[in-house]
Amino acid sequence: MKHKPVVVGIDGSPAADVAVKWAVAEAASLRSELRLLHAVESGESPSSAGDVVYRAVRLSRELNPAIEIDSRIDTGSPSTVLVKASGDAAVVVIGSRGLGVMLGALVGATGLDLAANARCPVVVVRPDLGVLAGVRVVIGYDGSSAGDAALDYGIDYARRHGLPVRVVAAQPTGTELHRITEDQLREAVHQRGGHEAELIQISGHPAEHILRLSSDANLIVLGARGRGGFAGMLIGSVSQTVLHHADCPVAIIPAAATGG
Repeated sequence: MKHKPVVVGIDGSPAADVAVKWAVAEAASLRSELRLLHAVESGESPSSAGDVVYRAVRLSRELNPAIEIDSRIDTGSPSTVLVKASGDAAVVVIGSRGLGVMLGALVGATGLDLAANARCPVVVVRPDLGVLAGVRVVIGYDGSSAGDAALDYGIDYARRHGLPVRVVAAQPTGTELHRITEDQLREAVHQRGGHEAELIQISGHPAEHILRLSSDANLIVLGARGRGGFAGMLIGSVSQTVLHHADCPVAIIPAAATGG
């Protein structure tokens, strides 16, 4: 069965080019179509929009000549256009800079709208990432439906890309509330195929721990909302800190993608 397309937001910026590179690799891994999507707002000329799409198609072809590409231009703000496109996408990929009013990506209000309303995972790629890919996938888990969705996505990504998994379980300081035992963590991982996984319990504010434990990560995967230490990640300081300082792409699983 054919996978849903990998959608990437493009605007001709260096950040978008880096996002395209990540999206091409993911589309090839999924054996999916790559959908290049440019949002046109008032003031942009048709020729300029055409140039943006042409450059992105050329870059994609250079990276993988065999990949199936669908390029589209849609009218509206980047967040509106990408949220709409997420309805039939496997993942939406954006650069953490660029995309017009999406400057700052998931840190700003427009990006938060995408993260809150997208119907699929959203991956944010920094434009200044080094050429050396990390060696593991780091997943934030708290036993909630959002945490389960993060596990699903992260383990599937790790399996396809031949990477080990590090599962990080956050617990609020000074409480046993929502504590996940190692047995529960292992069971959750084993239910998804028994992929190789290192399981780490942390307490306190998650951002510092996540960043420290992700120094060699290829991808960080977090649920948009959960319970315990990961609750409200997209609207608090934790998500902003991780997105600003992570040395690798960050995948956010929106509540709308989990049925929440």
